[in-house]
Amino acid sequence: MIPIIPVNAANAAAGPARGAGLAASPPLALYIHIPWCVRKCPYCDFNSHEARQEIPEQSYVDALIADLEQSVPKIWGRKIRSVFFGGGTPSLFSPEAIDRILSQVRMLTPLEYEAEITLEANPGTVDAGHFRGYRDAGINRLSLGIQSFDSRYLAALGRIHDEKQAIAAAELALDVFESVNLDVMYALPQQTLQDALSDARRAVALAPSHLSFYHLTLEPNTPFYRTPPSLPDDHTSAAMQAEIENLLAGHGYEHYETSAFAQKGKRARHNLNYWTFGDYLGIGAGAHSKLSYHDRITRESRHKHPNRYLENAMRGEAADQVRDISREELGFEFMMNALRLTEGFDTELFQLRTGMPLSTVEPALKTAKEKGLIEAGNNLIRPTLLGQRFLNELLQIFLD
Repeated sequence: MIPIIPVNAANAAAGPARGAGLAASPPLALYIHIPWCVRKCPYCDFNSHEARQEIPEQSYVDALIADLEQSVPKIWGRKIRSVFFGGGTPSLFSPEAIDRILSQVRMLTPLEYEAEITLEANPGTVDAGHFRGYRDAGINRLSLGIQSFDSRYLAALGRIHDEKQAIAAAELALDVFESVNLDVMYALPQQTLQDALSDARRAVALAPSHLSFYHLTLEPNTPFYRTPPSLPDDHTSAAMQAEIENLLAGHGYEHYETSAFAQKGKRARHNLNYWTFGDYLGIGAGAHSKLSYHDRITRESRHKHPNRYLENAMRGEAADQVRDISREELGFEFMMNALRLTEGFDTELFQLRTGMPLSTVEPALKTAKEKGLIEAGNNLIRPTLLGQRFLNELLQIFLD
């Protein structure tokens, strides 16, 4: 999910982006959040809750459908180009539950023909029957949270699977689904450069259509943040990143986004919609939405706690908070997404997605260019290699 940037006092005072005048609605995606997991990982700051009791699968599906029904008027007539089941651990839900949800999506919305429909899965919660059931329900892309192929590091990360389960789940996914993403992490507690490269080699050897490599970060309000483990130093983690990128490039994977690598023609359509500042409707506990109208762009969120979300959705109040995005926020939020794309973005996209001329962020663009963080030419703005390596510093320029 894309994080929501807090509104500071200055931005709030600036007022909503009314009158932005979008020429056309952006592409629309649907995000469906399943909040439960078997065990909360110590590095995870997503809205996930340990399933200490039986998961109320049927009641939650009822709430998701009610949420979608309430949201249909906001997206009336717009085609949904992709669907993503995220979590938590969506693979804790039965294929029958996923089938029921997707049946209602098709009934209530104009789902695009051959839309990309992704489900996240944990290697410790899957089997052949479930994978085939998900495929029959309409899932055509699986995203598998491997994180590492080394049991030592999986234990350090608090994962519920070991390396054998990781390999078995990946092989099974590749046998059942034509499109598979493997999530892998690096710069893990006490990880060496060679071990990080070993993980990358094992991932490449499986030849999935898509790979995501994430640098482990210590997020606030997580056990790892409160009690930090011993992590590789900046020099070592930078070497890991560079060597992994070189390895994947050598095997034909296109590095198209900060953490994303794809075989030719296999880029993640759902995630690309985020990076190009498209719209998305988010349903489920803690889900966020970004929806554009002719005169404004809004953010919505649902209550994080599953029980409270269930109550709200069933009484017709699924959207817990709704607010307009201010003009000052729009420039930063666009750049926060688009500058993750290694190939950059067409300058016309800024106005198409924000309704504002590119000149509104010209001073920040000039500063970023002077610092060697972006390059511009031929109607294209893209981060330099330095800008990719120091993305947070680049984005900070658009906040100052």
